[in-house]
Amino acid sequence: MRLLPLIGATYFMVAGGPYGLEDIIGKAGYGRALLLLAVIPFLWSLPTSLMVGELASAIPAEGGYYVWVRRALGRFWGFQEAWLSLAASVFDMALYPVTFVLYLSRVAPSWTEGYRGTLWALAVVVGCVLWNLKGAKAVGEGSVAMFCILLSPFVVLIVVALWRWHGHGTGAMLHPVTNADMTGAISVTLWNYMGWDNASTVAQEVDNPQRNYPLAMLGSVTLVAITYILPLAAVGLVGIAADQFSTGAWTDAARTIVGPALGLAVVLGGMINGAGMFNPLVMSYTRVPYAMAEDGLMPRVFLRENRRGVPWVSILFCAAIWALALRFSFERLISIDLVLYGGALLLEFVALAVLRHREPKLARPFRVPGGMGGAIAVGVCPALLIAFALWAARGEHVLGLPALLFAALVGATGVAVYAVAEFLRR
Repeated sequence: MRLLPLIGATYFMVAGGPYGLEDIIGKAGYGRALLLLAVIPFLWSLPTSLMVGELASAIPAEGGYYVWVRRALGRFWGFQEAWLSLAASVFDMALYPVTFVLYLSRVAPSWTEGYRGTLWALAVVVGCVLWNLKGAKAVGEGSVAMFCILLSPFVVLIVVALWRWHGHGTGAMLHPVTNADMTGAISVTLWNYMGWDNASTVAQEVDNPQRNYPLAMLGSVTLVAITYILPLAAVGLVGIAADQFSTGAWTDAARTIVGPALGLAVVLGGMINGAGMFNPLVMSYTRVPYAMAEDGLMPRVFLRENRRGVPWVSILFCAAIWALALRFSFERLISIDLVLYGGALLLEFVALAVLRHREPKLARPFRVPGGMGGAIAVGVCPALLIAFALWAARGEHVLGLPALLFAALVGATGVAVYAVAEFLRR
């Protein structure tokens, strides 16, 4: 993968277009939503992308974040990093085929009724598995193409909305929402901006990773922020009420501002969003069991590759787990996803500082500025936001358990599974 496909893959691993922002608008209103989308990247995305830029360029190994944490903190913490990331993926990955089905139902409701919706979601999983078996280059180039197709309706939406606004008035921008929920809005914003480390796991399949990873991280942060903020500002200026926004509301906005044709284009874009985000994330997550198998922490069967160098056993194993989760309703489990992902992310920031101390002479084509102080300080804001996610999850329940207790049980299970894996390895 060269630079542009790497940016495309990273973009879909994090964002996949403005889809998913609707609940932020509905919970916070336009003004606060724009503020969150403008500020959160500096507190959450930029520090994470700087960390990923340094570690991915210094240690461009297959397995990415798992390898960084294992090298800095040892096998146990490396395993916990992989465990938390893969556990979070179970909650995260089920959302994207469901998103595909949600938007398909707006075009052909009868096609998604009952078991048909599950079959369509399963078709997304199978299609992305077949695509991934062609290799990282195919996935990256496909992401660039889907990026252009997906965003084209929003370009039309922005242009028409600004033309109708004529620069007069504020539309619905200053109108507060009826039932504001800033805690929920912040959690959804964090979820929409997470995933910057996912592209690191395919480092050995990236051309000149020492140069391209830092550029891809910084370029993707800018691209995500722009493609989030501009459509939101446009529909606010044209006067669509924030209270009307919930999942799938971009379709109604496109119909209102431009017409049915653009509404249909946005629906098709939503289907691309679901498949487009699932596809590169399959590539990302499935390299982790492969790297763990190299260390003896997973069965050696996970090392099997096809003629393109793709770890096909790992892909099929992960896809089977995600397919089993399709019948569960995870749309409201953003908080637990954030908690599990946040635990893994904190280990990566710790690894950044520890490697600065233990391996000061390690070649680092890109460095987080500020020396050791900068390496430590860059993790402060993400840590505070993860603490907020923990607090926000206090009222959530997963499978009948409080979300934080559920997350603690997932972590404890990781410790137990590591003990078994080490026993079998020895």
